[in-house]
Amino acid sequence: MSTRDLDAATRTDPQLADPQLRAAFELCRGLHAEHGKTYYLATLLLPPAKRPYVWALYGFARYADEFVDSLTDPDPDALVEWGDAFLAGLDSPGGPRDPVGRAMAATMRRWDIPRAHVEAFLTSMRMDITETGYATYEDLRRYVYGSAAVIGLQMLPVLEPVAPGAEGPARALGEAFQLSNFIRDVGEDLDRGRVYLPAEDLEAFGVTREDLLAGRRAGRTPSAVRELLAFEVARTRELYAQAEPGIAMVHPTSRDCLRTAYELYGGILGAVEAAGHDVLGRRVRVGLPRRLAVALPGLGRARLARRREARWKTA
Repeated sequence: MSTRDLDAATRTDPQLADPQLRAAFELCRGLHAEHGKTYYLATLLLPPAKRPYVWALYGFARYADEFVDSLTDPDPDALVEWGDAFLAGLDSPGGPRDPVGRAMAATMRRWDIPRAHVEAFLTSMRMDITETGYATYEDLRRYVYGSAAVIGLQMLPVLEPVAPGAEGPARALGEAFQLSNFIRDVGEDLDRGRVYLPAEDLEAFGVTREDLLAGRRAGRTPSAVRELLAFEVARTRELYAQAEPGIAMVHPTSRDCLRTAYELYGGILGAVEAAGHDVLGRRVRVGLPRRLAVALPGLGRARLARRREARWKTA
């Protein structure tokens, strides 16, 4: 499938005829398929020619994130070195040297993705080296702008907006995805020494960082923490509501991909609720049957949208 997708992209993007660049995109596809199964599933609803660019966007974000999020071999100094080398490579004739960076640079060229979005992302990744918590929700949102909102903005050109004002929903959806992951991953983030739930929220519900750590060690989520998480779920759902109108603002052949991602990531919140907000003793998941139940109808609609687009272009 990946060869077919790269061939389709090459028809409109001659730079992808370079075998080394194709191999770089394939590397990103592997990162996406292994580490971002929900997102990867949604990507299959895009036209084949657009999929490689999403692999590159995901692969770049994942590769950077692993420097600071690995539970076994974190290397924050390497993140700084790699990020600086990538940005310097954007200004050099040969471009970035590492494969993930080359695929990202090619994607930026093809879709006119602003350098500022990538710089904001790398800034937030560097914050993970030193920041272990955030005092307020607004403080957290400043981090999330770079870690997630700009990912939505990077995706937007690939999805091809057809209406003005699509940037706001794209930012909101990126934030909603990230906050959904923070809610689900409270336990794993504690293992990394971080708490992404704002300190002001913990205080409002009578929860301390020590309470979270004790719950993690005991493998159970105290009732006060469950109440806190219910609050965070409700607030994140408000972001999904802000993002939902953006689905109709992108090209018809992109809408089913976007809606599928919207529903699957939103489903993380439903899975947390179904687990009674118990996230310290287990990893909550959206099961494969649910993922397929959402994605398969969308796949049929996406194919129909592509056929309609092809007929319109030949009419």
